[in-house]
Amino acid sequence: MTKNLLRINMSDQTYQYEDLPPEWAKWGGRGLTSAIIADEVEPTCHPLGPNNKFVIAPGWVSGTPAAPSSGRTSFGGKSPLTGTIKESNSGGLSSQKIAKLGLKAIILEGTPPQDTWYTLVITKDGVSFDSAEGLLGKGMYEVDDLLWQKHPNQPAVIGIGPVGENKLSNAGVSVNDPENKPGRYAGRGGLGAVLGARGVKAIVIDDTGGPGVEIADQDLFKQGRTKLRDAIMEHDLTKPEGGLNSYGTNVLMNIINEAGGLPTRNFSAGQFEGAAGISGEMIAEMVEKRGGEGMTGHACHPGCIIQCSNIYPDEEGEAIVSVVEYETAWALGANCGIDDLDYVAEMTYQCNDLGLDTIEAGNTIAVAMEGGAIEFGDKEGALGVFDEIREMTPLGRIYGQGVEATAKAYGVHRVPTVKGQSMPAYEPRAIKGIGVTYATSTMGADHTAGYTIAPEIAGVGGKVDPLSNEGKADLSLTFQAATAFIDSTGYCLFIAFPILDIETGWAGMAESVAGVTGQDITGEDVIELGKEILRMEREFNRKAGFTSADDRPPEFMRYEELPPHNEVWSVSDEALDQVYAWVDGS
Repeated sequence: MTKNLLRINMSDQTYQYEDLPPEWAKWGGRGLTSAIIADEVEPTCHPLGPNNKFVIAPGWVSGTPAAPSSGRTSFGGKSPLTGTIKESNSGGLSSQKIAKLGLKAIILEGTPPQDTWYTLVITKDGVSFDSAEGLLGKGMYEVDDLLWQKHPNQPAVIGIGPVGENKLSNAGVSVNDPENKPGRYAGRGGLGAVLGARGVKAIVIDDTGGPGVEIADQDLFKQGRTKLRDAIMEHDLTKPEGGLNSYGTNVLMNIINEAGGLPTRNFSAGQFEGAAGISGEMIAEMVEKRGGEGMTGHACHPGCIIQCSNIYPDEEGEAIVSVVEYETAWALGANCGIDDLDYVAEMTYQCNDLGLDTIEAGNTIAVAMEGGAIEFGDKEGALGVFDEIREMTPLGRIYGQGVEATAKAYGVHRVPTVKGQSMPAYEPRAIKGIGVTYATSTMGADHTAGYTIAPEIAGVGGKVDPLSNEGKADLSLTFQAATAFIDSTGYCLFIAFPILDIETGWAGMAESVAGVTGQDITGEDVIELGKEILRMEREFNRKAGFTSADDRPPEFMRYEELPPHNEVWSVSDEALDQVYAWVDGS
């Protein structure tokens, strides 16, 4: 058996290669990070203490030749934001390079002496522990530049900004993109603080001379890869010049606004009058008008064929930031009452540099606005929040801890969180299925945990009424299970659109995984394998003290009517408990 697990002990700066044990060998990506955390981390440990671990795992198919859009990396640990098990994943360069080194997972454990910081350099020859003293306090744009100057072969750079160094709960994990910009983030859950607690500022991955990925059945792999690629190239949302390629994820801004489900001014309304000004269509218009470095149809990692990223330019055509996602434009825009894309882009740059999740950051600013610290729509005031964080003032540290800490500081009761993590850009009172996902996800409010927006809004996989309560528990569970599987593959979650509508794409996804791993996996096994992952995660949370009482939306949504539909949250607690009854035994 190949020694494909790299275990790094930060307490004494040693490392060893191990065989992946049989109970973990079937997994990749999220399945593997969750299995390791479930087995090796005490659920009641403090997330920033010595007994938590930081796990990195490429997906099953990452690093293989020509697997379409297969560059996602899973990062796992116990979350300092939620206290739950957490997997957050990112595009960028890391997944394929780790896989090409022959590694299935990297485990960082232990803690070095206080105020001792390292840059880990991982190559085919092992690990070096370089001092990170010269990088401390620097933002990720400068860190990425310095590390590419120092290390040849354009390595992947995984790192944390000042927010992660200070171990704040909204610290994300940055991964550089093909242009060596830090715009790809495993943002949610505060895992950047877990990496900071290990004394690691950055990890450099150089795959030069690596053994590559063994493929158990080349013919089956090629067959599956072709089916999946054809489905992606055919579907209206993922094909060249389709919705995502033309307008990015922000193609959703006007659509969700029209549906009355765009959270506005701290979740007080479902429509924003300035939505068109921060939409994907407006980004495309500004890119065309300003030219220069701006572009749509940008790839976040090598081999991506959907290419939904963008580079947003200033008036002179120089890049401000990549990428302005839908979630980002909403959080820093509509939810704060801001309709100026240039300010949204500048705030996105600040998040990328400091190491902040844009969703939690935007929601934090909106809560501060609700509390009277800043006026809704005050774009200069919103931008000033990042000065507080960069300077690590007492107020900046509160902002860096996220929504719930900020709400307590300002005495705000409209707090849009579940299990401590703030909600993304879909209002659960107007789109009930995604609300069920928010409430019951093993990782706090998270749209990517079970993206029922596909049928509820886009009509993918069949059309479902977003305002109806009927069948939403089963719908959410099915999507949560399918997502857990996709998160284990290394494929981008956006393959969900074509594979839900094109049967051969679903089969191709499973066949490509079976071809690489040698496991007997077909499309019929996807949901059950996903549920195995969910069971591990749910059991970890149960041992950490979570119960069904934590699977609830915020109280204000039960009695505050949301314009324009004037809906309240009306899915029963009994329906929410149904989602995980198969695990809980009820």
